[in-house]
Amino acid sequence: GPSKAVRTTFVNLYKKGRIYRHERIINWCVSCRTALSDLEVEHSDEQGVLYYIRYPYAEESGYVTVATTRPETLLGDVAVAINPSDPRFAGSEGKVLLLPILLRRIPVIADDAVSTEFGTGAVKITPGHDPNDFETGERHSLPVISIMNPDGTLNEHAGPYANYDRLEARKEIVAQLEREGLLEKTDSHNHSVGHCQRSDDVVEPIVSLQWFVNIAPLAEPALQAVQAGQIQIIPERFAKVYANWMENIRDWCISRQLWWGHRIPVWYCRDCEHRTVAIEDPKACEGCAGERIYQDDDVLD
Repeated sequence: GPSKAVRTTFVNLYKKGRIYRHERIINWCVSCRTALSDLEVEHSDEQGVLYYIRYPYAEESGYVTVATTRPETLLGDVAVAINPSDPRFAGSEGKVLLLPILLRRIPVIADDAVSTEFGTGAVKITPGHDPNDFETGERHSLPVISIMNPDGTLNEHAGPYANYDRLEARKEIVAQLEREGLLEKTDSHNHSVGHCQRSDDVVEPIVSLQWFVNIAPLAEPALQAVQAGQIQIIPERFAKVYANWMENIRDWCISRQLWWGHRIPVWYCRDCEHRTVAIEDPKACEGCAGERIYQDDDVLD
């Protein structure tokens, strides 16, 4: 009964265009080896370090300094962004920088979303490991480079740091930047860090192919019900919190790589690559009638 109800709901939402599969930035727990929804990530304020790193210009002398709490992710940088109205970087847009360690050529781009007050006013853009950077990358058609394996070690895109654990890589990268004169300074920095609800391990934002629910059309009537007085939130001050949550809600990642739960009712065809979404187990592909089909390995949140 429950299994059929889950499948029926999935198929109905899929047919309405509310459920989709896409490569997007998600929360990843390296201990549980699974994607997480935003609600499964618990944030806590922690004392960290802000690293100020120099990115030299490729064609001229000088450099741009960026501040980051996660220096290991610079290996996945594809650009440095500045605010177009920031006078400190007048004339910098379009210039080319050399990425420290890997010496990859990356552009300076201008984006209105860059804060002129945080850090140095210039930010590294790592679409593969930061949700805001992912959105910036989409706006500017930047490539996405993922440097992390599911177990938290770095992959082949990390160059000399391939196979290093993420935390060990951070220490070694900072040491190399210091040796090469590219670490300008460090500051103590209190910031919010996300932890997995199950393992308490630090969550990594990574780009991954997962299933999502398009939440905005579902959140809208829920918000209107409160605003119209059909539902009253007590105490009343939390109505503002609720409204802020609903207005800024992100699409819900519903696929998990765990060994329990309702398996996703989607079958892929090895012959024509068609996707069959069905309540009952299909015997053949609905696209080409071929029998070489296999079910999605993931389960539902």
